[in-house]
Amino acid sequence: MRCPRCAFLEDKVIDSRTAKSGDVIRRRRECVKCGHRFTTYEEVVKPRLRVIKQDSRHEDLDRVKLGNGIRRACEKRPVSLEQIENLVDTIITELESEFEREVPSTVIGRKVMDKLKDLDEVAYVRFASVYRQFTDVGQFLAAIKALVPKDAKDDLGNHHNHPPAKPDERPRDAR
Repeated sequence: MRCPRCAFLEDKVIDSRTAKSGDVIRRRRECVKCGHRFTTYEEVVKPRLRVIKQDSRHEDLDRVKLGNGIRRACEKRPVSLEQIENLVDTIITELESEFEREVPSTVIGRKVMDKLKDLDEVAYVRFASVYRQFTDVGQFLAAIKALVPKDAKDDLGNHHNHPPAKPDERPRDAR
């Protein structure tokens, strides 16, 4: 390792430790020539995943783009930035373990939807509406009905089946 102060190529390792959950090794080094101490980090270089878009184009998997899409779906919802970052980390980790070089965009979208369904159902429907390119209210209703328990599905959108509201039974002069 080249010394950042004098550019000499020999050094000795003084201390080594793992960092970032064991994915990185941090090494304290000392230059043999000038005695300057510096830190280096060592990690496994993974090939960048490429996304295969639906129109067959390829682009690098972009963590920021993935996070922005999830953030938009979670806007004004009780979902913290930490939860969103954890979701992005989980999705990228899963993709890196399942795919070596290329991943279809449909797989990424499906993973995001699955994770959002567990995190926040409104964010899930928002994301699904863009991802699945909803074109009418019926598609929104179908997505919402899929989230609702079976016994409540009958009531969803069928307000005409409900009995009329009871009139106020208080005497008129008490209002």
